[in-house]
Amino acid sequence: MFQQAMKSLRRTMIKGVLAVGAIEVTTHLPTEGRSAEVYHFVCDEMAMPVIRRFINPEDAHHLALAVAQSGLAPTYRPTAQEQKIDWSMPNLWIEDDKSTKDSKSMAPPNCIGLAAGFDKDAAAIRPLFDMGFGFLEIGSVCLKSQPGNPKPRMFRLVPDEGVINRYGFNSQGADAVEANLQAYRSGGVDKTKEDSTSNEKSSLWSVVSKFLQNNGLDKFLPRSSDEQAVQGLLGINLGKNKNSTTPTEDYRTLIQQLGPYADYLVINVSCPNVDMKNLGKSTSAMEELLLACQDERNKVLQNQKGSKKKIPLLVKLSPDLTDGELKDICICLMKIKIDGIIMSNTTSTRPNGLLSSSSIVAERGGLSGKPLKERSTECIRKVYQWTDGSIPIIGVGGIFTGSDVYEKLKAGASMVQIYSGMVYRGPGMVSKLRHELSERMLQDGYRRLDDVIGLDHEDLYWKRKNYKLNA
Repeated sequence: MFQQAMKSLRRTMIKGVLAVGAIEVTTHLPTEGRSAEVYHFVCDEMAMPVIRRFINPEDAHHLALAVAQSGLAPTYRPTAQEQKIDWSMPNLWIEDDKSTKDSKSMAPPNCIGLAAGFDKDAAAIRPLFDMGFGFLEIGSVCLKSQPGNPKPRMFRLVPDEGVINRYGFNSQGADAVEANLQAYRSGGVDKTKEDSTSNEKSSLWSVVSKFLQNNGLDKFLPRSSDEQAVQGLLGINLGKNKNSTTPTEDYRTLIQQLGPYADYLVINVSCPNVDMKNLGKSTSAMEELLLACQDERNKVLQNQKGSKKKIPLLVKLSPDLTDGELKDICICLMKIKIDGIIMSNTTSTRPNGLLSSSSIVAERGGLSGKPLKERSTECIRKVYQWTDGSIPIIGVGGIFTGSDVYEKLKAGASMVQIYSGMVYRGPGMVSKLRHELSERMLQDGYRRLDDVIGLDHEDLYWKRKNYKLNA
Protein backbone atom coordinates (compact mmCIF):
# COMPACT_ATOMS: atom_id res chain seq x y z
CA MET A 1 0.00 0.00 0.00
CA PHE A 2 2.79 2.41 0.94
CA GLN A 3 4.73 1.64 -2.24
CA GLN A 4 1.65 2.25 -4.37
CA ALA A 5 1.08 5.58 -2.62
CA MET A 6 4.69 6.63 -3.24
CA LYS A 7 4.44 5.65 -6.91
CA SER A 8 1.26 7.67 -7.23
CA LEU A 9 2.95 10.64 -5.56
CA ARG A 10 5.96 10.39 -7.87
CA ARG A 11 3.69 10.26 -10.93
CA THR A 12 1.81 13.32 -9.70
CA MET A 13 5.01 15.27 -9.08
CA ILE A 14 6.45 14.28 -12.46
CA LYS A 15 3.28 15.48 -14.17
CA GLY A 16 3.50 18.71 -12.22
CA VAL A 17 7.14 19.25 -13.23
CA LEU A 18 6.30 18.57 -16.88
CA ALA A 19 3.35 20.98 -16.75
CA VAL A 20 5.44 23.72 -15.17
CA GLY A 21 8.16 23.07 -17.76
CA ALA A 22 5.62 23.45 -20.54
CA ILE A 23 4.50 26.77 -19.09
CA GLU A 24 8.13 27.88 -18.85
CA VAL A 25 8.57 27.34 -22.58
CA THR A 26 5.23 28.64 -23.79
CA THR A 27 4.39 31.49 -21.45
CA HIS A 28 7.69 32.78 -20.05
CA LEU A 29 7.39 31.66 -16.43
CA PRO A 30 7.56 33.34 -13.97
CA THR A 31 6.03 36.42 -15.65
CA GLU A 32 2.63 36.49 -17.34
CA GLY A 33 2.44 32.70 -17.61
CA ARG A 34 1.45 32.53 -13.96
CA SER A 35 -2.06 33.69 -14.93
CA ALA A 36 -2.59 30.72 -17.25
CA GLU A 37 -5.34 28.31 -16.20
CA VAL A 38 -2.99 25.36 -16.28
CA TYR A 39 -0.58 27.07 -13.88
CA HIS A 40 -3.43 27.70 -11.45
CA PHE A 41 -4.38 24.02 -11.76
CA VAL A 42 -0.85 22.82 -11.02
CA CYS A 43 -0.58 25.06 -7.94
CA ASP A 44 -4.05 24.43 -6.50
CA GLU A 45 -4.79 20.83 -7.46
CA MET A 46 -1.34 19.24 -7.49
CA ALA A 47 1.14 21.21 -5.41
CA MET A 48 -1.17 22.07 -2.49
CA PRO A 49 -2.25 18.48 -1.67
CA VAL A 50 1.42 17.39 -1.66
CA ILE A 51 2.37 20.29 0.62
CA ARG A 52 -0.46 19.47 3.05
CA ARG A 53 0.56 15.82 3.07
CA PHE A 54 4.29 16.20 3.64
CA ILE A 55 5.01 19.65 5.13
CA ASN A 56 3.95 20.81 8.57
CA PRO A 57 1.63 23.86 8.68
CA GLU A 58 4.11 26.50 9.81
CA ASP A 59 6.79 25.41 7.34
CA ALA A 60 4.13 25.38 4.63
CA HIS A 61 3.23 28.96 5.59
CA HIS A 62 6.87 30.03 5.24
CA LEU A 63 7.13 28.18 1.92
CA ALA A 64 4.01 29.91 0.58
CA LEU A 65 5.40 33.31 1.56
CA ALA A 66 8.76 32.49 -0.04
CA VAL A 67 7.02 31.40 -3.26
CA ALA A 68 5.14 34.69 -3.34
CA GLN A 69 8.32 36.69 -2.69
CA SER A 70 10.17 34.88 -5.48
CA GLY A 71 7.46 35.71 -8.02
CA LEU A 72 6.22 32.15 -8.57
CA ALA A 73 2.69 32.39 -7.16
CA PRO A 74 -0.28 32.35 -9.58
CA THR A 75 -1.37 35.77 -10.73
CA TYR A 76 -4.88 37.08 -11.18
CA ARG A 77 -6.80 35.52 -14.09
CA PRO A 78 -9.67 37.80 -15.26
CA THR A 79 -12.92 36.46 -16.69
CA ALA A 80 -15.63 38.00 -18.84
CA GLN A 81 -18.19 37.85 -16.01
CA GLU A 82 -16.08 40.15 -13.81
CA GLN A 83 -16.02 42.84 -16.46
CA LYS A 84 -19.81 43.13 -16.16
CA ILE A 85 -19.64 44.03 -12.45
CA ASP A 86 -19.26 47.54 -11.05
CA TRP A 87 -16.94 46.96 -8.08
CA SER A 88 -17.14 50.53 -6.74
CA MET A 89 -18.17 51.14 -3.12
CA PRO A 90 -19.22 54.80 -2.87
CA ASN A 91 -20.24 54.45 0.79
CA LEU A 92 -16.85 53.29 2.02
CA TRP A 93 -14.35 55.94 3.16
CA ILE A 94 -14.55 59.38 1.56
CA GLU A 95 -11.40 61.31 0.81
CA ASP A 96 -11.73 65.06 0.17
CA ASP A 97 -9.54 66.78 -2.40
CA LYS A 98 -9.31 70.36 -1.13
CA SER A 99 -7.52 71.49 -4.28
CA THR A 100 -10.48 70.65 -6.52
CA LYS A 101 -13.38 70.60 -4.03
CA ASP A 102 -14.01 67.03 -5.15
CA SER A 103 -14.28 63.85 -3.11
CA LYS A 104 -13.84 60.20 -3.89
CA SER A 105 -14.36 56.86 -2.21
CA MET A 106 -11.22 55.09 -0.99
CA ALA A 107 -12.56 51.82 -2.34
CA PRO A 108 -10.24 48.99 -3.46
CA PRO A 109 -10.46 47.65 -7.05
CA ASN A 110 -12.44 44.65 -5.75
CA CYS A 111 -13.83 43.42 -2.44
CA ILE A 112 -11.55 40.37 -1.89
CA GLY A 113 -8.69 40.98 0.54
CA LEU A 114 -5.98 39.03 2.34
CA ALA A 115 -6.36 38.88 6.11
CA ALA A 116 -3.60 39.74 8.55
CA GLY A 117 -1.41 36.82 9.61
CA PHE A 118 -0.08 35.68 6.26
CA ASP A 119 2.42 38.46 5.50
CA LYS A 120 3.20 39.59 9.02
CA ASP A 121 6.25 41.69 8.15
CA ALA A 122 5.30 43.22 4.75
CA ALA A 123 7.71 40.98 2.86
CA ALA A 124 5.66 40.25 -0.28
CA ILE A 125 3.19 43.08 -0.86
CA ARG A 126 3.52 43.54 -4.61
CA PRO A 127 3.39 39.80 -5.54
CA LEU A 128 0.34 39.33 -3.30
CA PHE A 129 -1.47 42.18 -5.03
CA ASP A 130 -0.63 40.51 -8.35
CA MET A 131 -2.59 37.45 -7.19
CA GLY A 132 -5.76 39.52 -7.55
CA PHE A 133 -6.41 40.86 -4.07
CA GLY A 134 -8.19 44.19 -3.92
CA PHE A 135 -6.57 44.96 -0.57
CA LEU A 136 -3.96 43.45 1.74
CA GLU A 137 -3.53 43.59 5.47
CA ILE A 138 -0.05 43.00 6.86
CA GLY A 139 0.76 42.20 10.48
CA SER A 140 -0.03 42.00 13.25
CA VAL A 141 3.00 44.27 13.72
CA CYS A 142 4.43 44.73 17.20
CA LEU A 143 6.55 47.67 18.29
CA LYS A 144 9.49 45.46 19.25
CA SER A 145 10.64 42.21 17.72
CA GLN A 146 9.34 39.10 19.48
CA PRO A 147 9.38 35.36 18.58
CA GLY A 148 5.81 34.54 19.58
CA ASN A 149 4.78 31.31 21.27
CA PRO A 150 6.84 28.09 21.26
CA LYS A 151 6.45 25.62 18.36
CA PRO A 152 4.45 23.72 17.27
CA ARG A 153 1.85 26.46 17.10
CA MET A 154 -0.18 25.82 13.95
CA PHE A 155 -2.38 22.79 13.22
CA ARG A 156 -4.57 21.70 10.31
CA LEU A 157 -8.04 20.24 10.88
CA VAL A 158 -8.13 18.65 7.42
CA PRO A 159 -11.53 16.86 7.62
CA ASP A 160 -13.09 20.15 8.79
CA GLU A 161 -11.01 22.39 6.51
CA GLY A 162 -10.00 24.43 9.50
CA VAL A 163 -6.79 25.74 11.07
CA ILE A 164 -5.79 26.29 14.69
CA ASN A 165 -2.93 28.70 15.38
CA ARG A 166 -1.34 30.11 18.50
CA TYR A 167 1.48 32.11 16.93
CA GLY A 168 1.21 34.78 19.62
CA PHE A 169 2.11 37.88 17.57
CA ASN A 170 5.48 36.74 16.25
CA SER A 171 6.86 39.89 14.63
CA GLN A 172 10.14 41.28 13.35
CA GLY A 173 9.16 44.59 14.91
CA ALA A 174 8.18 48.02 13.62
CA ASP A 175 11.64 49.01 12.33
CA ALA A 176 11.96 45.98 10.06
CA VAL A 177 8.40 46.37 8.79
CA GLU A 178 8.96 50.08 8.13
CA ALA A 179 11.97 49.25 5.96
CA ASN A 180 9.85 46.86 3.88
CA LEU A 181 7.06 49.43 3.59
CA GLN A 182 9.52 52.10 2.46
CA ALA A 183 10.77 49.77 -0.26
CA TYR A 184 7.23 49.07 -1.43
CA ARG A 185 6.02 52.69 -1.34
CA SER A 186 9.13 53.93 -3.14
CA GLY A 187 8.07 51.88 -6.16
CA GLY A 188 10.85 51.48 -8.71
CA VAL A 189 10.99 49.49 -11.90
CA ASP A 190 9.29 46.11 -11.79
CA LYS A 191 11.75 43.87 -13.61
CA THR A 192 9.18 41.12 -14.00
CA LYS A 193 6.80 43.34 -15.93
CA GLU A 194 9.67 44.72 -18.02
CA ASP A 195 10.74 41.23 -18.98
CA SER A 196 7.18 40.16 -19.79
CA THR A 197 6.81 43.04 -22.23
CA SER A 198 9.96 42.14 -24.13
CA ASN A 199 9.10 38.45 -24.11
CA GLU A 200 5.65 39.10 -25.50
CA LYS A 201 7.17 40.86 -28.48
CA SER A 202 9.40 37.92 -29.40
CA SER A 203 8.63 36.11 -32.61
CA LEU A 204 8.62 32.73 -30.84
CA TRP A 205 5.92 33.92 -28.45
CA SER A 206 3.80 35.22 -31.34
CA VAL A 207 3.96 31.87 -33.09
CA VAL A 208 3.17 29.86 -29.95
CA SER A 209 0.26 32.07 -28.86
CA LYS A 210 -1.30 32.01 -32.33
CA PHE A 211 -1.01 28.21 -32.44
CA LEU A 212 -2.71 27.85 -29.04
CA GLN A 213 -5.53 30.20 -30.03
CA ASN A 214 -6.14 28.47 -33.36
CA ASN A 215 -6.32 25.04 -31.71
CA GLY A 216 -8.69 25.88 -28.87
CA LEU A 217 -6.00 25.79 -26.19
CA ASP A 218 -6.71 29.22 -24.74
CA LYS A 219 -6.37 27.94 -21.18
CA PHE A 220 -2.61 27.83 -21.73
CA LEU A 221 -2.60 31.54 -22.58
CA PRO A 222 -1.79 34.13 -19.91
CA ARG A 223 -3.60 37.42 -19.60
CA SER A 224 -2.46 40.22 -21.89
CA SER A 225 0.07 42.72 -20.58
CA ASP A 226 -2.53 45.48 -20.30
CA GLU A 227 -4.41 43.42 -17.70
CA GLN A 228 -1.72 43.59 -15.03
CA ALA A 229 -3.11 43.56 -11.50
CA VAL A 230 -4.04 46.95 -10.09
CA GLN A 231 -2.46 47.72 -6.74
CA GLY A 232 -5.15 48.07 -4.08
CA LEU A 233 -5.42 49.34 -0.51
CA LEU A 234 -2.74 48.41 2.02
CA GLY A 235 -3.83 47.92 5.61
CA ILE A 236 -1.52 47.60 8.61
CA ASN A 237 -2.72 45.52 11.56
CA LEU A 238 -1.19 46.64 14.87
CA GLY A 239 -0.73 44.56 18.01
CA LYS A 240 0.85 45.02 21.42
CA ASN A 241 4.01 43.28 22.58
CA LYS A 242 3.40 40.29 24.83
CA ASN A 243 5.12 41.76 27.88
CA SER A 244 4.12 45.37 27.31
CA THR A 245 2.73 47.12 30.36
CA THR A 246 1.71 50.19 28.32
CA PRO A 247 -0.36 48.88 25.37
CA THR A 248 -1.86 52.28 24.59
CA GLU A 249 1.61 53.75 24.15
CA ASP A 250 2.56 50.75 21.97
CA TYR A 251 -0.32 51.47 19.64
CA ARG A 252 0.32 55.23 19.58
CA THR A 253 3.99 54.75 18.70
CA LEU A 254 3.11 52.20 15.99
CA ILE A 255 0.59 54.60 14.45
CA GLN A 256 3.16 57.40 14.48
CA GLN A 257 5.82 55.22 12.85
CA LEU A 258 3.79 53.16 10.36
CA GLY A 259 0.68 55.30 9.80
CA PRO A 260 2.21 57.31 6.93
CA TYR A 261 2.59 54.08 4.89
CA ALA A 262 -0.97 52.81 5.47
CA ASP A 263 -4.18 53.16 3.50
CA TYR A 264 -5.94 52.03 6.67
CA LEU A 265 -4.92 50.97 10.17
CA VAL A 266 -6.34 48.15 12.31
CA ILE A 267 -6.20 47.99 16.10
CA ASN A 268 -6.15 44.31 17.01
CA VAL A 269 -7.69 43.86 20.45
CA SER A 270 -9.07 40.36 19.93
CA CYS A 271 -6.21 37.90 19.36
CA PRO A 272 -6.96 34.80 21.48
CA ASN A 273 -3.26 33.97 21.74
CA VAL A 274 -2.18 37.18 23.51
CA ASP A 275 -3.35 38.56 26.84
CA MET A 276 -5.21 41.72 25.83
CA LYS A 277 -5.90 42.82 29.43
CA ASN A 278 -9.65 42.87 28.69
CA LEU A 279 -9.21 45.47 25.91
CA GLY A 280 -11.42 43.45 23.55
CA LYS A 281 -14.36 43.11 25.97
CA SER A 282 -14.51 46.18 28.20
CA THR A 283 -16.23 49.03 26.39
CA SER A 284 -14.61 51.63 28.64
CA ALA A 285 -11.10 50.23 28.10
CA MET A 286 -11.71 49.90 24.36
CA GLU A 287 -13.10 53.43 24.10
CA GLU A 288 -10.11 54.88 25.94
CA LEU A 289 -7.67 52.98 23.70
CA LEU A 290 -9.40 53.82 20.40
CA LEU A 291 -9.77 57.51 21.26
CA ALA A 292 -6.02 57.63 21.95
CA CYS A 293 -5.37 55.87 18.62
CA GLN A 294 -7.66 58.28 16.77
CA ASP A 295 -5.81 61.20 18.34
CA GLU A 296 -2.46 59.81 17.20
CA ARG A 297 -3.81 59.08 13.71
CA ASN A 298 -5.00 62.71 13.48
CA LYS A 299 -1.51 63.91 14.41
CA VAL A 300 -0.07 61.81 11.58
CA LEU A 301 -2.51 63.44 9.16
CA GLN A 302 -1.63 66.92 10.42
CA ASN A 303 2.06 66.25 9.87
CA GLN A 304 1.41 65.36 6.22
CA LYS A 305 1.09 68.94 5.08
CA GLY A 306 -0.59 69.41 1.72
CA SER A 307 -1.76 65.80 1.59
CA LYS A 308 -5.43 64.95 1.18
CA LYS A 309 -4.83 61.40 2.38
CA LYS A 310 -7.26 59.87 4.85
CA ILE A 311 -6.18 57.00 7.08
CA PRO A 312 -9.28 55.12 8.31
CA LEU A 313 -8.88 53.51 11.73
CA LEU A 314 -10.54 50.11 12.19
CA VAL A 315 -10.87 47.69 15.10
CA LYS A 316 -10.79 43.88 14.89
CA LEU A 317 -13.32 42.11 17.11
CA SER A 318 -13.66 38.59 18.51
CA PRO A 319 -16.44 36.17 17.53
CA ASP A 320 -16.48 34.92 21.14
CA LEU A 321 -18.20 38.02 22.51
CA THR A 322 -21.68 37.53 23.94
CA ASP A 323 -24.54 39.33 22.22
CA GLY A 324 -24.66 41.79 25.10
CA GLU A 325 -20.94 42.53 24.92
CA LEU A 326 -21.02 42.89 21.13
CA LYS A 327 -24.02 45.22 21.21
CA ASP A 328 -22.40 47.42 23.87
CA ILE A 329 -19.22 47.59 21.79
CA CYS A 330 -21.24 48.58 18.70
CA ILE A 331 -22.81 51.46 20.63
CA CYS A 332 -19.35 52.53 21.80
CA LEU A 333 -17.90 52.37 18.26
CA MET A 334 -20.74 54.47 16.87
CA LYS A 335 -20.20 57.01 19.65
CA ILE A 336 -16.51 57.50 18.86
CA LYS A 337 -17.15 57.28 15.09
CA ILE A 338 -14.74 54.45 14.33
CA ASP A 339 -14.05 54.13 10.60
CA GLY A 340 -14.58 50.38 10.30
CA ILE A 341 -14.94 47.01 11.99
CA ILE A 342 -13.25 43.71 11.08
CA MET A 343 -15.54 40.84 12.02
CA SER A 344 -14.09 38.50 13.04
CA ASN A 345 -10.84 37.23 14.51
CA THR A 346 -10.29 33.53 15.20
CA THR A 347 -12.33 31.75 17.89
CA SER A 348 -11.22 30.03 21.09
CA THR A 349 -14.37 27.89 21.06
CA ARG A 350 -14.74 24.55 19.29
CA PRO A 351 -18.08 24.03 17.52
CA ASN A 352 -19.88 20.73 17.94
CA GLY A 353 -19.54 18.15 15.19
CA LEU A 354 -15.88 18.64 14.26
CA LEU A 355 -14.53 15.59 12.43
CA SER A 356 -10.83 16.03 13.15
CA SER A 357 -9.08 13.98 15.82
CA SER A 358 -9.80 15.02 19.39
CA SER A 359 -6.08 15.60 20.05
CA ILE A 360 -5.91 18.22 17.28
CA VAL A 361 -9.23 19.82 18.23
CA ALA A 362 -8.00 20.15 21.81
CA GLU A 363 -4.94 22.17 20.80
CA ARG A 364 -4.94 25.62 22.35
CA GLY A 365 -5.27 28.57 19.97
CA GLY A 366 -7.59 30.38 17.61
CA LEU A 367 -9.70 28.33 15.20
CA SER A 368 -10.30 29.60 11.67
CA GLY A 369 -11.56 28.23 8.37
CA LYS A 370 -14.89 26.56 7.65
CA PRO A 371 -15.82 25.89 11.31
CA LEU A 372 -15.86 29.67 11.86
CA LYS A 373 -18.05 30.50 8.87
CA GLU A 374 -21.52 30.51 10.45
CA ARG A 375 -20.50 32.34 13.63
CA SER A 376 -18.61 34.98 11.65
CA THR A 377 -21.56 35.66 9.35
CA GLU A 378 -23.95 35.77 12.32
CA CYS A 379 -21.74 38.38 14.01
CA ILE A 380 -21.55 40.46 10.81
CA ARG A 381 -25.34 40.44 10.52
CA LYS A 382 -25.76 41.57 14.15
CA VAL A 383 -23.08 44.27 13.95
CA TYR A 384 -24.64 45.69 10.77
CA GLN A 385 -28.04 45.78 12.49
CA TRP A 386 -26.76 47.29 15.74
CA THR A 387 -24.72 49.98 13.97
CA ASP A 388 -27.62 50.84 11.66
CA GLY A 389 -25.40 49.98 8.70
CA SER A 390 -23.38 53.14 9.40
CA ILE A 391 -19.93 51.56 9.89
CA PRO A 392 -18.19 49.66 7.06
CA ILE A 393 -17.53 46.01 7.98
CA ILE A 394 -14.80 43.74 6.65
CA GLY A 395 -16.06 40.16 6.91
CA VAL A 396 -13.62 37.36 7.76
CA GLY A 397 -14.11 33.70 8.57
CA GLY A 398 -14.74 30.51 6.62
CA ILE A 399 -14.74 31.91 3.08
CA PHE A 400 -14.07 29.20 0.50
CA THR A 401 -16.39 30.00 -2.43
CA GLY A 402 -17.99 32.95 -4.18
CA SER A 403 -21.27 32.03 -2.48
CA ASP A 404 -19.55 32.43 0.90
CA VAL A 405 -18.48 35.95 -0.12
CA TYR A 406 -22.00 36.72 -1.35
CA GLU A 407 -23.47 35.56 1.97
CA LYS A 408 -21.21 37.85 4.00
CA LEU A 409 -21.90 40.84 1.74
CA LYS A 410 -25.65 40.35 2.12
CA ALA A 411 -25.18 40.07 5.89
CA GLY A 412 -23.63 43.54 5.86
CA ALA A 413 -19.94 43.29 5.00
CA SER A 414 -18.60 45.84 2.51
CA MET A 415 -15.48 43.75 1.85
CA VAL A 416 -14.16 40.34 2.87
CA GLN A 417 -10.80 38.80 3.71
CA ILE A 418 -9.48 35.27 3.24
CA TYR A 419 -6.55 33.30 4.60
CA SER A 420 -7.29 29.77 5.86
CA GLY A 421 -9.24 28.95 2.69
CA MET A 422 -6.02 29.14 0.66
CA VAL A 423 -4.56 26.34 2.78
CA TYR A 424 -7.13 24.01 1.21
CA ARG A 425 -8.01 25.74 -2.07
CA GLY A 426 -4.62 27.12 -3.06
CA PRO A 427 -3.47 30.60 -4.11
CA GLY A 428 -5.54 30.48 -7.32
CA MET A 429 -8.57 30.77 -5.04
CA VAL A 430 -8.48 34.57 -5.36
CA SER A 431 -9.29 34.51 -9.08
CA LYS A 432 -11.94 31.83 -8.50
CA LEU A 433 -13.67 33.88 -5.80
CA ARG A 434 -13.86 36.94 -8.02
CA HIS A 435 -15.29 34.87 -10.87
CA GLU A 436 -17.75 32.92 -8.70
CA LEU A 437 -19.00 36.04 -6.92
CA SER A 438 -19.57 37.74 -10.28
CA GLU A 439 -21.52 34.72 -11.53
CA ARG A 440 -23.68 34.62 -8.40
CA MET A 441 -24.44 38.34 -8.57
CA LEU A 442 -25.37 38.18 -12.26
CA GLN A 443 -27.62 35.17 -11.62
CA ASP A 444 -29.56 37.24 -9.08
CA GLY A 445 -29.70 40.25 -11.37
CA TYR A 446 -27.09 42.45 -9.64
CA ARG A 447 -24.35 44.26 -11.53
CA ARG A 448 -23.21 46.63 -8.77
CA LEU A 449 -21.41 45.43 -5.68
CA ASP A 450 -22.99 48.27 -3.70
CA ASP A 451 -26.45 46.85 -4.46
CA VAL A 452 -25.62 43.59 -2.64
CA ILE A 453 -24.24 44.96 0.64
CA GLY A 454 -26.77 44.57 3.46
CA LEU A 455 -29.46 42.80 1.41
CA ASP A 456 -30.43 40.67 4.41
CA HIS A 457 -31.61 43.83 6.20
CA GLU A 458 -34.52 45.05 4.11
CA ASP A 459 -35.34 48.11 6.24
CA LEU A 460 -31.73 49.30 6.50
CA TYR A 461 -31.05 48.45 2.86
CA TRP A 462 -33.80 50.70 1.52
CA LYS A 463 -33.03 53.37 4.08
CA ARG A 464 -29.47 53.50 2.72
CA LYS A 465 -30.68 53.50 -0.88
CA ASN A 466 -33.17 56.32 -0.28
CA TYR A 467 -30.54 58.35 1.54
CA LYS A 468 -28.23 58.06 -1.48
CA LEU A 469 -30.99 59.11 -3.86
CA ASN A 470 -31.84 62.18 -1.77
CA ALA A 471 -28.25 63.15 -1.00
